[in-house]
Amino acid sequence: MKMIPATNSKTDFNALLEQSVKIHGHLCAGQVLGVRMSMLGLRELGLHDPKGVDRKSVIVFVEMDRCATDAVQSVTGCSLGHRTMKFMDYGKMAATYVNLKTGKAARIVAREDSRNKAREHFPEIENKYAGQLEAYKIMSDEELFDVMEVSVKVAPEDMPGRPMRRVQCDSCGEHVQDMREINRDGKILCRPCAEGGYYAVQTPFSGVRYAEKS
Repeated sequence: MKMIPATNSKTDFNALLEQSVKIHGHLCAGQVLGVRMSMLGLRELGLHDPKGVDRKSVIVFVEMDRCATDAVQSVTGCSLGHRTMKFMDYGKMAATYVNLKTGKAARIVAREDSRNKAREHFPEIENKYAGQLEAYKIMSDEELFDVMEVSVKVAPEDMPGRPMRRVQCDSCGEHVQDMREINRDGKILCRPCAEGGYYAVQTPFSGVRYAEKS
């Protein structure tokens, strides 16, 4: 994919970084990467106002649960709660930005060799993380990222809006929405019951809810 020249000024970057730091809680190299990654991704899609007129046009797939993800949310306005941010647990410093109106999608991947290049920009900074933080602010997009044009099919049940369906698990009795249930041997099951979950029940639900206690 051909790089689109940056149209955002240094002032825009600084303002976005400041907003991101307020949300994340501190300034780090991941924040700088996430802000710049998102500025680039939005430019590639031709989206200039993701929190305003373009807010219904963008979905982001993030591939890491690290600092940069907070920056992506800050810049794009996308979030899990709005169903406009999708978390793909790949452990990669990458994100894919999708323009829902045009279907265009760009995957932005942080280059591994940018870490070494950061040292070249600020050799006098002994702490490598502090050096990366400052270098990532001034390095070119080409030095920091690889950009690829991709295609992404967003399923109807993954789109923002009200749940398309809500069903009850035949095993645990809990309700599942957004078509995340699994049909197995004629039964409707939630994923933990069908495949095993991240939790192990130590005290089964007693049937008496707190609100019912006197």
